[in-house]
Amino acid sequence: MTLEVAHGGRGSYARDVAAAARPGRLSLPRDEIVERARAGDRDAFDVLVQSSTRLLYGIALRILHDVQLAEDIVQDSLVDAWRDLRGLRDPALFDAWVTRILVRNCHRQARRERSALQLRPRLREDETTNPTAEIDERDRLDRAFRRLKPDHRIVIVLRHYLDWEPAEIAEALGLPPGTVRSRLHYGLAELRAALEADARVAPQTEGAR
Repeated sequence: MTLEVAHGGRGSYARDVAAAARPGRLSLPRDEIVERARAGDRDAFDVLVQSSTRLLYGIALRILHDVQLAEDIVQDSLVDAWRDLRGLRDPALFDAWVTRILVRNCHRQARRERSALQLRPRLREDETTNPTAEIDERDRLDRAFRRLKPDHRIVIVLRHYLDWEPAEIAEALGLPPGTVRSRLHYGLAELRAALEADARVAPQTEGAR
C-alpha cells in the first residue's frame, strides 16, 4: 500500500499537513471509522490519516528536527499502522497506538543517524527579547544535544518536550521504566556537562578574536 499523504516537496509539506487536517468524507463516530479501517476499508483509513497526520508530523519534526526525515517517518508509520491495524483491540486507543508506532520509528531513525541527528528545544517567545541571545542559546543547545547518545536524546525529548510520563515512554519504546528513568538521569547530566563545557570555551574563543 502506498499512502499519498505528502504531495509536494519539502517546502510544501507543512501546507499538505494542514490540508490533511480537514474533516474526512465519512460522517461517523471515530470508533466506527477505526473499526471499518480494521476491516480493510481504505476510505475509512484515509479519514484517520487526515485527522492524525498533522499531530504525527509535529511530533516527528520535534524529535528529529529534520523536515525530510520527519516526512519519511510519518509516511513509514502510517504504512505500518495500516499493515498492523487488525491487531488494535480497542478502537478508542487508535491515536495513542499510532503515536507509539511513530515514536518507535523515530527511535530507530535516531540510532541510525547517530552522527547527524540534531535535536533542540524551541524557546518560548517570552523567554528572551534579545534575538542575538536567542540564536546563541539555540546554537549552544544544538551543540550540546549533538554530543548526547541517541538513546538519551529521544527520552529527553519525549519527557521534556512532549510531557510524556516515564511509563508512557517505556511503553512506546519497549523499555523497562527503570531504564527510561536511568537514561533521563544520565542524559540530563550529560546535557548539563556539555552546556557547562561550552560556556567555559566561549569566553576563551571571544578573547582570541
